[in-house]
Amino acid sequence: MNIYFSHGKLSSPTSQKLLRLTKVAERRKHTTHIIDFTDTLNPDLRAERLSAIIKKDTDEKILVGSSMGGYTSLVAAGTLAIKGLFILAPALYLSGYRTQNFSPKAEEITIIHGWNDETVPIENSIRFAKKHCATLHILNSDHRLYSVLGEVEQLFAQFLQNLTKG
Repeated sequence: MNIYFSHGKLSSPTSQKLLRLTKVAERRKHTTHIIDFTDTLNPDLRAERLSAIIKKDTDEKILVGSSMGGYTSLVAAGTLAIKGLFILAPALYLSGYRTQNFSPKAEEITIIHGWNDETVPIENSIRFAKKHCATLHILNSDHRLYSVLGEVEQLFAQFLQNLTKG
């Protein structure tokens, strides 16, 4: 399975979070792709780029995104059916972002958010999870989730295991 990772607004493809999650995926024999969006801060241009990339991929896909990368992944998941969506403190329902109503075509959606997030209100993830029956894990951390990366890795490993059963 191909897994596409999208970093946050001011982050990069060398984000500690994404690199650790790619290792989790690669240990399970998945192919990983970290998309570089550092040339634009526009979330909708990022989503268009990711959509164009995944449309060329005929294999099953999982999208993983952090913050603005969560928004990017979610918008792209509305353009093409994917196996799963794993988003971290996603930038949902924020002003300046074109998409406000999401319709992801994902078999499974998991959201991780920190109780102490001062960048993206936790209520935004709760609202989305309720509307789309997504799995939501709220952890004792802030927006970056660095203090709970081990727990995030475990949740991602479980997410991948659940998607590949059978």
